[in-house]
Amino acid sequence: MKTKKEKSFDAVKMMREIRDKISLETQNMTFEDFKKYIESRIKTSGLKPIGR
Repeated sequence: MKTKKEKSFDAVKMMREIRDKISLETQNMTFEDFKKYIESRIKTSGLKPIGR
């Protein structure tokens, strides 16, 4: 009989929460506004985009 181990971190739940938050923040943006939103989020995150 297998026992179920309690998760301390649920990656799928976290991804869905982040996706829902971004969707709410960007739902009424134009494509140009959305591009500016993405660019500003990348700059403030400190992440380097692939291929740059």
